[in-house]
Parts: sequence; structure tokens; C-alpha cells
Amino acid sequence: MLSGDDIEALLVTFKLAAITTIALILLCPPLAWWLAHSRSRIRPMIEAVVALPLVLPPTVLGFYLLLVFSPQNAIGAGFESIFGHSLAFSFTGLVIGSMIYSLPFVVQPLQSGFVTMGTGEIEAAATLGMNRWQRFHYVVFPMTKRSFMLAAMLGFAHTLGEFGVVLMIGGNIPGETQVISIALFEHVEALAYDQAHALAGGLLILSMSLLIFIYGFLQQNERRWGYW
Repeated sequence: MLSGDDIEALLVTFKLAAITTIALILLCPPLAWWLAHSRSRIRPMIEAVVALPLVLPPTVLGFYLLLVFSPQNAIGAGFESIFGHSLAFSFTGLVIGSMIYSLPFVVQPLQSGFVTMGTGEIEAAATLGMNRWQRFHYVVFPMTKRSFMLAAMLGFAHTLGEFGVVLMIGGNIPGETQVISIALFEHVEALAYDQAHALAGGLLILSMSLLIFIYGFLQQNERRWGYW
């Protein structure tokens, strides 16, 4: 059976994953569009920065984010002076860290979708007098909505399993920064294997269900379109 703290950890985890995913889906399309169509010499550098969380150990990323978020840093001090609380060891800090950690899982599917659609339809819409928002709303999004759905699913699924980043910048505050992975680690340390099994098994089933849905979604589109 799950304890009250475990249920709180589940709620914090889903809340974190939902907010992170929504924020990334709203903020990432301009960056993904630029990466898909820019010929700038700095594009490889930007792509490397975006993909860095894929290869960088989460604890390393979390450590440097903790330094940035601390009151001794200008960014952390500025946030604390405006909002009255520290960015480190707060839910807001978790959201920012999760957005950075899950960034490539949202940007890369969008970038691939924008590359696939080309620019012919955009140019045709521009000749009809559509502004940028109208071109995105009526042309880009309908043609790449599957990429948006895939990006959202991957971003959400990836955020659910965070451990190193959230532990470094969020600590382990029940009801605020304690997520499923940290609660599971606590149970294992306390040799409470029954509770650990309940959390781990639930997370395993949820993760597998999300992956089956994602791969089924991809297969369905391959059959319909012949490519992604």
C-alpha cells in the first residue's frame, strides 16, 4: 500500500511532468524551427547545447544548476529578491531544471517534423498574405501536429523518471520537491521493500504503457504516411 507521503510524491511528480511538458511545448517550437532551417555557423553549437542533457550525467547538470540557483549567484539572488524565496530547493527550481533536462526530448521531434514538411507550403501561405501566426496556426501546426504529440509524450515520460537533477536542486521536501524516484530511493535505504515494490512497479507499468503508446503511435503513422 502507498503511504500518504508516497501519494504526495506521485502528485508532485505528475504536476512537475505536466507543467514542464506544457512549458516546453510552448517555448520550443521557435528554437526547433530555427534549428530545422538555419544555415548559421553556430547551429552545430546550439544543437550540441540542446542535446547535452542526453549525454551529461544528471547529477552534473543538477550540480551546476544548484550553483546558479543559489542566493550567492546573481540569478538566484535576483529571484529571491523579487519573489521572496530561494530558487534552489523549490518547486519552481524543479520546473526550470526539468525543462533543461527534458529539452532535447521535445526539441528534436519538433525539429524533425519541421525538416520533413519543407518550406513550400509556408511560402505559398505567405503569398496569400498570411502573417507568421496565421502561417503557424493554419499550415505548420496541422502538418506537424504528430511531431508535437510525440514531443509532448516524450517530454512527459522523460520527466517522470528524473532523479539526479531533482535531487540536486530540489532536495527531498515532502509535498513540494519529493518526487516518485526520490521516495523510492528513501524506501530502499530504509529497507522498506514492500513500499519500494509498490512505487517501482507502478512506475514501471506507467513507463511501459507510455512507451507502448508512443511506439504504437509511430507505427500507425508509418503505415499511414510511409515515413515519419
